[in-house]
Amino acid sequence: MKKAGIICLCAGLLTVSGCSYLHKDQGSPVAGTDIIIERDTEDDTEAGPTAPDLPPEETTIEALQLPELGTETETVNPEIVIASDIHYLAKELTDFGSAFEEMAETEDGKMVSYVWEITDAFLEQVIKRRPQVLILAGDLTLNGERISQEVLAQQLQRVEDAGIPVVVIPGNHDINNSKACSFKGSDRIPAEPTSPEQFAKIYEDFGYGEALSRDPASLSYTYELTDGTWLLMLDSCQYEEGALVGGMIRNDTYQWMDRVLEDAWNEERQVIAVGHHNLFDESRIYEEDCTIEHAEELEQKLDEWEVGLYLSGHLHVQHYKSSKRYRIDEIVTSALSVAPCQYGILQFFGPENYYYVTETTNVTEWAERKGNPDRNLQDFDQYADEFLQNVFYNKAKTELQGQGLSPEEIHGMAELYAMLNVQAVGGRAFEIKQYAMSMPYYELWQQYDRTSILCMYMNEILEDAVVDYNERKRP
Repeated sequence: MKKAGIICLCAGLLTVSGCSYLHKDQGSPVAGTDIIIERDTEDDTEAGPTAPDLPPEETTIEALQLPELGTETETVNPEIVIASDIHYLAKELTDFGSAFEEMAETEDGKMVSYVWEITDAFLEQVIKRRPQVLILAGDLTLNGERISQEVLAQQLQRVEDAGIPVVVIPGNHDINNSKACSFKGSDRIPAEPTSPEQFAKIYEDFGYGEALSRDPASLSYTYELTDGTWLLMLDSCQYEEGALVGGMIRNDTYQWMDRVLEDAWNEERQVIAVGHHNLFDESRIYEEDCTIEHAEELEQKLDEWEVGLYLSGHLHVQHYKSSKRYRIDEIVTSALSVAPCQYGILQFFGPENYYYVTETTNVTEWAERKGNPDRNLQDFDQYADEFLQNVFYNKAKTELQGQGLSPEEIHGMAELYAMLNVQAVGGRAFEIKQYAMSMPYYELWQQYDRTSILCMYMNEILEDAVVDYNERKRP
């Protein structure tokens, strides 16, 4: 790790996602307390694990897997599990009436009606995997309801009780959100939102009370893994006067970062940065509110201290990208609450020696074990896929109506748009790229209106569909 020079940085200041190309809510920073935990310096100088010497074709999660925690070897499982955008809603906030149903049908692909089953199945899989940590990269709740945070924290305690640490950061939905509400009959009733101070208190056992250092200016902190790696958990959200969709890193947070990253350099620690918002323009169409404002400053800061991996969420799309200027990769894990309900598994041995792959939450297997009779849960993958298809299909159909197209043309064009978007959300659009471009409805889209947001995004999906974004390996 190289020591950074002294540089003054001034941080000014839809896919189906928490970001938008048109809309911003209202939002901002919080004062916290700088918490430094004294640690045994002899232990701090121990180097982390190194990757087994395997040929590239054998460098898989299975090949790199070390014995689980609790085995006689006492070797730590090096896996890191990362999930984002759970959008959990406490059941106490709904009676499943018409207001809730209407909301669930218009939540941009989030399967709010099954968020409890998805979350429970996911946490059971995490406990079975026994990683060294579970990272939740923001948008923990639907709209920042305090009771939703508290109930989710109770669920996360099961993971901690199994000996697996959980660390969290807020997303743009989680703090000071004026949309926090409950659903009773046909009414939406305002619910108590979560303040920054309440967030840190609720998740005290999930990172904040165990931090090596807390940023006084935000909800950022650092956390040390069992293998000695440091997690730089960055609060990129704006919530001073209400929840904004877009993200930024505060000026004071950059100064705190310099201090903790210098400590990491002195102690020869590898660092992984984690934020809710994206570091790079992962989507050229939906940049606004997705990419951190003045992201080039954060990119430069991470490069100064040789932090070569940044993990994020927010976009609701499985994706990754590398810096054009520095040796930094960003991996975006898609939303757990959106089909195909994926999470990431990371084996990390250094910024240029890691392996990331996704896994789907097996809700159907969970339902079978629980004896849950809900038919949608019996083949949840198909239900989830059809649910998301309908969201995109209806979006395209609504735009295309009244444009002089025949019913068959509207249907075919909307189906193509939906099919491409569903594959893009899952990070697998490359699998159908050639097929999609060979369809006559693709040509109709080009003739329709290439300045349309939907057409522009569809074309970007096709241009971007060159790899499977569910797997990333270095070297």
